[in-house]
Amino acid sequence: MTNRPFALAPEQWQRLVSARQTYTDTVSPYYDETLQQVTQRARDSGNIGKADIGALLMWKRLRADTPWAADLLALADADVRRATAAATTAARDTTLSRSSAAQAGRAALASLPGFRTGDALASAVLTAAAPDRMAVYDRRAHSGLRTLGITLSHAPGRYSRYIETIDQLLADAPAPIRNWTARDIDTALYWINHPTNNTTSAYQHSTNLITTRRN
Repeated sequence: MTNRPFALAPEQWQRLVSARQTYTDTVSPYYDETLQQVTQRARDSGNIGKADIGALLMWKRLRADTPWAADLLALADADVRRATAAATTAARDTTLSRSSAAQAGRAALASLPGFRTGDALASAVLTAAAPDRMAVYDRRAHSGLRTLGITLSHAPGRYSRYIETIDQLLADAPAPIRNWTARDIDTALYWINHPTNNTTSAYQHSTNLITTRRN
């Protein structure tokens, strides 16, 4: 990644807006209740325990019939909370850039089973810990970036580069995208290539909403 703005064409920005609108129109308003409840408990406690990691696993619809899930369950909850507390502190640290906070938070989780590779569950934990700063990563969001012509490497450090990419999109975006949260961006990226997505009407509506930035 670089600090150069993304040179997205107006129709690409419009596609992002229409995907976000279609996501909002299609997905149940109750779908994120689990995430919101974990977020509230993390706000109060400053950490996330095994039970709430299990809730996020269900919310992300990830598999739990794996060796790492058994290994995580075999750890003391206090040890899990110690790691997630460090991750929470890092993700919320406003003295760090958002991508640096993501890198530090992701590193703090790496000692836990299930968090050593892959970013889907780790990103859900970090988003629950710092919902105003972090965003959820998954393969569909990654695919959405490719659809926009943005390359994101799978090399180590992918999650911090993903957050840096979202920051750059927000910085260079026209209205209304520039006022979105990182979570708004990740849901739009998720929905761009969703199998059930049909954004024709939303795309037409988005052309009336979006204002292309003038140089």
